[in-house]
Formats: sequence, structure tokens, C-alpha cells
Amino acid sequence: MSERALRGTRLVVTSYETDRGIDLAPRQAVEYACEKGHRFEMPFSVEAEIPPEWECKVCGAQALLVDGDGPEEKKAKPARTHWDMLMERRTREELEEVLEERLAVLRSCVRAWNLSAP
Repeated sequence: MSERALRGTRLVVTSYETDRGIDLAPRQAVEYACEKGHRFEMPFSVEAEIPPEWECKVCGAQALLVDGDGPEEKKAKPARTHWDMLMERRTREELEEVLEERLAVLRSCVRAWNLSAP
């Protein structure tokens, strides 16, 4: 193309294609409402799995599906403490034995320190 033919056109901004002869995928409008009272609709494909929550377009809070099930509760694992993890590795008898060994070491250190102190 010559340089004159391109002058005055916006090739990047304007599309020269038409929507004629194009079949759009079937859609459904799904309504969401946030806790602040904002209601809005989102278009989804008929085949799409509808999420139970969506970010509110107005305030950004979590909006829930109107007339739908709430989000599924996730199973929370009970918190494992250090004691629980320790008890998985050792028995109570083994722990008492280790404790006695460490106490003996500490007692000998205290005795040695007391003897060397003026």
C-alpha cells in the first residue's frame, strides 16, 4: 500500500470486520449481591460452571450468588501442636529417659560451675 492510502486511518484502534454472520455462544446472566447491598449481573456461558462467589464490581468485596448455594465450607484440619508431633515420633517412656539424661548433664554442669566458683 502506498503511504497516502494509510494516512488518516487508525489501523490499531478500528476494526474493519463486521459482526454479520457470527453466532455468539449462548449466554446466561447470573446475579450476585454483596454484603453492602450492591447487586450486579455477570454474563456466563450456558455451559460454564457458575462460581458461588464473585468480586463486587462496585466495592471489591466478596459477592454471593443470588438464589444459589453458598460457598462450600472447607474442611479445616485440627492444628497440630509441637507436643502432638513429638508424640508421633517418641513414646512417653522414651521422652522421660531423654529428660533424665539432659537433667543429669545440666546437674553435672552446675556442680562443675559451683566447684570452680571462688
